[in-house]
Amino acid sequence: MPKFFKRIYHKLGERCWKQLTHSFAFADLQPLAITCIAVTVTLLGVRHLGWLQPLELKAFDLMVQLRPDPGHDPRLLIVEITEQDIKAFKIWPISDRVLAKAIAEIARLEPIAIGLDIIRDIPYEPGHAELATQLKNPKVFPITFRGSSKYQRVPPNPYIPEKRVGFNDLVVDPDGIVRRNLMSAGDGKKTLFSFSTRLAFAYFDNKKIESKATEKNEFLVDKVVFAKLHSNSGGYENIDAKGYQILLDYRSPKNIAETVTLTQVFEGKVDPKLVKGKIVLIGVTAPTVKDVFSTPYSGTKKGNIPTAGVLIHATATSQILSAVLDGKGLFWYWDEWQEILWIAVWSAVGGCLAWRVEKSLNLIALALSAGGSLFGFTFFLFMQQGWIPVIAPTLALLITAGVAVIYKYEQSRQQQGIVMKLLGQQTSPAIANALWKERVHLLESGLLPGQKVTATIILTDLQGFSTICEKLPAEVVMSWLNEYLSAMAQEVQAHQGVINKFTGDGMLAVFGVPIPRTTPQEIAEDARLAVSCALAISARLPQMNQNWSDRGLPGAKMRVGIFTGPVMVGSLGGTTRLEYGVIGDSVNIASRLESCEKHRQEDTCRILIAEETLLHLADKFEVESWGALPLKGREQKVNVYRILGMKKK
Repeated sequence: MPKFFKRIYHKLGERCWKQLTHSFAFADLQPLAITCIAVTVTLLGVRHLGWLQPLELKAFDLMVQLRPDPGHDPRLLIVEITEQDIKAFKIWPISDRVLAKAIAEIARLEPIAIGLDIIRDIPYEPGHAELATQLKNPKVFPITFRGSSKYQRVPPNPYIPEKRVGFNDLVVDPDGIVRRNLMSAGDGKKTLFSFSTRLAFAYFDNKKIESKATEKNEFLVDKVVFAKLHSNSGGYENIDAKGYQILLDYRSPKNIAETVTLTQVFEGKVDPKLVKGKIVLIGVTAPTVKDVFSTPYSGTKKGNIPTAGVLIHATATSQILSAVLDGKGLFWYWDEWQEILWIAVWSAVGGCLAWRVEKSLNLIALALSAGGSLFGFTFFLFMQQGWIPVIAPTLALLITAGVAVIYKYEQSRQQQGIVMKLLGQQTSPAIANALWKERVHLLESGLLPGQKVTATIILTDLQGFSTICEKLPAEVVMSWLNEYLSAMAQEVQAHQGVINKFTGDGMLAVFGVPIPRTTPQEIAEDARLAVSCALAISARLPQMNQNWSDRGLPGAKMRVGIFTGPVMVGSLGGTTRLEYGVIGDSVNIASRLESCEKHRQEDTCRILIAEETLLHLADKFEVESWGALPLKGREQKVNVYRILGMKKK
């Protein structure tokens, strides 16, 4: 085995050393850096194409749902026209007289503004004249509908001044969910304001709160700037951001404002405190009218639950009021370069985790922790009105980690192939695999640290080898000897042993290294494998001798000494010469057993063991006791046994 380790250190040192022991050396960072850059650039391209937008919007909806409910807005009151109201009045659309009476009753209770989220471009008699009278009230704000073309537009009532008319168009995302508020839009001739904007600014005017336009034509209300939403803000990519849009900040799924029904208004059952000094919105919530839209709250376990349009307008109105009066502010977003850096950082995190962590379970746990931290930080910013990408960095984390794992696996497989090829020349596949699994520890210091183990030692020697060398040319002897040693090496490897060294015509093999065998069962198994190996070599000798005889070459007789006991194993030597050493009294005893009573050899292969080995054989071999014999260099006699073969079952 000395040459085996020498070859490992010198041939694999330059190829594997840095990757196995210095994971973040500059050269090794190159594939990691390339992976991070490639993943980041790819995700940026995919993101720019808008392919990640649906997932980012789903993540937005989830964060909206996870936020705590702030409760209803006390500045608003919603008058619902429910299914029960329609049944009570026995007509739809509700007549102008009913609407006129409702507006009059609410106006009597002194609200700041009354928003009528019902289109009335044509009369619904009776009561058209009465409704026209009520619509002249400066506190009443009816709606119009812009539509996507001039053919869809619904004009407002001609008796109402333009400054009190707001459009009720809602911006729907590609997945059919309303997440944006269109505050104003131009028609090529003039700027039109939304229903919610009209109501909120009427409230500001009543409270004497100054509002004006900035240099960028953005609303400025009491030092609060309503920054426009851009086509790539937050998780959006290439959306239609025409007009003056902001991201809707949903207040609550069901508790937007206090609500009363149209019937309650008619019956005078509305508490005046709910109306006085408030914004009152009148609209339809009856599902059969189908003035409903999907919102981030719509997706539930029970299916898609839509929200009435008047409730969404109430949400938009509340958001504008809260931004100015409650100091809540509007959603903010990172610049493009910040988002790119954000994605790149998480790509690097995923790569570093996969690069450094060896165990799969640890890597999975750390990756999940990193993903949780990513979402947690994103949600924390979301609670502070910040919307940043979460899907793109999550994919960067996972994809980079996955690519790094695949790269490391392929690299490890190639390295293992090289190492196994070298190890396999002198060890069994099982030992080679064990060494590979312990490669980091083995190569960390460039040495195998010395350790005390219990192993079984085999020492062999040829009888009459000196005479053979005298009679045959050196090249013939070398070829003949290599055939003999090759056969022994094959059997040692087949029986999971390790060849420590060839000593001319002899061999030192060890069973139980380099991975320590600690349990009695393992030590006994090594002893049985060693004896079985010696018997296998003995069984091959007759055939080999016949082959040599046919070629005019001498036959071979050999002696084998086997002993089980403690030895010290580890690297011996220095940087210029290094070998794997096996030292200890057990080696000496095996050597003395091999040379003991040389004249007592009755067959081609004599195998002698000591009692220390016999104890581990579990009565599986036929043995012949030679008694207690003195061994050279030892004061005490050793009980010696000759192995005759396997016991017949």
